[in-house]
Amino acid sequence: MSLDRRRGARPGVVLLALALGAAALSAQHAARPSTARGEWPTYGADLASSKYSPLDQINTANFARLRVAWRVKSPDAVLSMTLPNGAEWTASSKEIFAELNRLDPKRWRDGQPPFVSNFKATPLMVGGTLYLNSPSSVAAAYDAKTGALRWAYNPKSYEAGTTTMTARWNQRGVAYWTDGNEERIFWGTGDGYLIGVNARTGKPVDGFGTHGRVDVMEGLPRASRGERDYLNALTYSVQSPPFVVGDLVVTPASISSLISRKEQIPGWIRAYDVRTGRVRWTFRTIPEAGEFGVETWEDGSWAYSGKVTTWSMFSADEELGLLYAPTNTVAPDYYGGHRLGDNLFAESILALDLKTGRRVWHFQTVHHGLWDYDNPAAPNLIDVTVGGRRIRALAQITKQGFVYTLDRATGVPVWPVEERKVLPSDVPGERAAPTQPFPTRPVPFEYQGATIDDLVDFTPEIRAVAVKAVQGYRLGPLFTPPTIEGTIQRPGTTGGGNWSGAAGDPETGLLYVPSQQGWSVVRVVPPEAELTSNLRYVQRPRPGPAMSGGLPLFKPPYSRMTAIDMNTGTHVWMVPTGNGNDVRHLPMLKGLNLPPVGGDTTLSGPLLTKTLLVYALTAGGTGDGPRLVAYDKKTGRELASVDLPGVAVGTPMTYLVDGKQYIALTVRPAGTDAMPELVALALP
Repeated sequence: MSLDRRRGARPGVVLLALALGAAALSAQHAARPSTARGEWPTYGADLASSKYSPLDQINTANFARLRVAWRVKSPDAVLSMTLPNGAEWTASSKEIFAELNRLDPKRWRDGQPPFVSNFKATPLMVGGTLYLNSPSSVAAAYDAKTGALRWAYNPKSYEAGTTTMTARWNQRGVAYWTDGNEERIFWGTGDGYLIGVNARTGKPVDGFGTHGRVDVMEGLPRASRGERDYLNALTYSVQSPPFVVGDLVVTPASISSLISRKEQIPGWIRAYDVRTGRVRWTFRTIPEAGEFGVETWEDGSWAYSGKVTTWSMFSADEELGLLYAPTNTVAPDYYGGHRLGDNLFAESILALDLKTGRRVWHFQTVHHGLWDYDNPAAPNLIDVTVGGRRIRALAQITKQGFVYTLDRATGVPVWPVEERKVLPSDVPGERAAPTQPFPTRPVPFEYQGATIDDLVDFTPEIRAVAVKAVQGYRLGPLFTPPTIEGTIQRPGTTGGGNWSGAAGDPETGLLYVPSQQGWSVVRVVPPEAELTSNLRYVQRPRPGPAMSGGLPLFKPPYSRMTAIDMNTGTHVWMVPTGNGNDVRHLPMLKGLNLPPVGGDTTLSGPLLTKTLLVYALTAGGTGDGPRLVAYDKKTGRELASVDLPGVAVGTPMTYLVDGKQYIALTVRPAGTDAMPELVALALP
């Protein structure tokens, strides 16, 4: 069967269907898909984003015996060629896209083909079929037992240009819906559409939007299709999985921070009907005149400001009828002189009524954000007992290293949150918030702030090198504002915590949080003369402090996993992740008896099962290669690990089919042109 490459075909026409048939595909599901049945029906396993499965066939005793059961190339491999059943994809990504350019040289409108290596998606598994999407927004279905490709659908969104915020194309997964009769798969595209296809065939659902496609930019103020940021990437994309709850599908959005004008697209949250694609409700994340919170946008700045949306994932409590949306900051991220005030509902946790979209409560985690401290992951919903009282709690991890713990019915903090004074800004026109909210419990899971005392001190000589390196930069505690000379911000703009999020154990109330000790240099300057801009200041990078010989700037650990008892708000254990070989082998550190220092660079997230905490690391396997690690949930002790055929890009998940448990994740094999893969591991 050949691919349809007709240049005049309707967008989204490229469809590959292999071995279709009712017997081969998933049957109708009278019962709701669930991890209790060995499935993985949503990105975070369930609506609570627990990343937890009760499966225990893979356990402490046998984890080390896991082997690759099957592996397949990313759906992006189907873009250029069709192979007969049983054939292997062997072409590198460079060869594939060279072939596409030869066939249609105008396909890449900005001259940049998709960066296909960023295969971040976590697959879903329902009824024996795995579903996921690729960096270029191609979705596919695979047999969960063999990896055989069942269908692939290509909406050709890459023809519009590079996705939002640089060339690191992002797609983190798809969503599944069934009413017990119909089954649908939904995902967003790099050019801002919501796609709906039949889960059994991959064919677009004609009754959903226009031939299976909904324009999620339609009706947004200041939204112009094809608009680009100053790096020539599209201003608006959908890069994380939609969220299906009941008969609604809610879309996240990725809106560029890299703007040259203060006017920007607002990141309204909208829920669509899963059957028709019609908008059921809209919540304006930047309030308009007369709406609650508009007074936090001084001088009418609500009328032109933009972004403020959920770019990652949602969670929901159907019994309470609430959707939980973690929001990001305002564009531009680091200069707020054009948007004075606290800027609701930026960098907030929103609880929205599922039926109406009405705000039930909100909690702002950063006032007047200047640090790109987006709430980066779905809140974990976890029931806990605090002081003898049972609480339906919500735990929001953050880039700044906090866990905000709230009663998810009311938004009231479980433990006190204190408004503490923070440093003012000295950038002209800026007015930083005088206080920021600090949780009293749990204590931070990552280092915060950058002071001389935080610099690496393995030896006095190394400390002297670090002190010299930071001269000319602004140092200070958490929430030290950006400066013209450059502020060293820790955690940096990637955290701390990030999109891979935490995992919550419903049996114990423990929360498992992976994090990195990242830092950034944040600097704002007047815009260049050649840049058409009405901003007084724009972000511009400044090289970070140079440490000779590859030495780290700060004290270890450089990456860690922290287990937090959410019943008490206390840390149960913290272990560095990774063996730290890149630090230990440095010439200046040889002979030192260093403690574990971590240093793994993965952004892959945690997977919890009844018996194990599973996490992927980039090193420490055979030949210091990538590996999948099992940790003891009670102590953090590493129990076993198995080699992976590539560095993990997405978060692992687990499922059961025909009585056998699998762990599946996306990986990037070694080699700059290697096509990433979906890999499933199982016991022999």
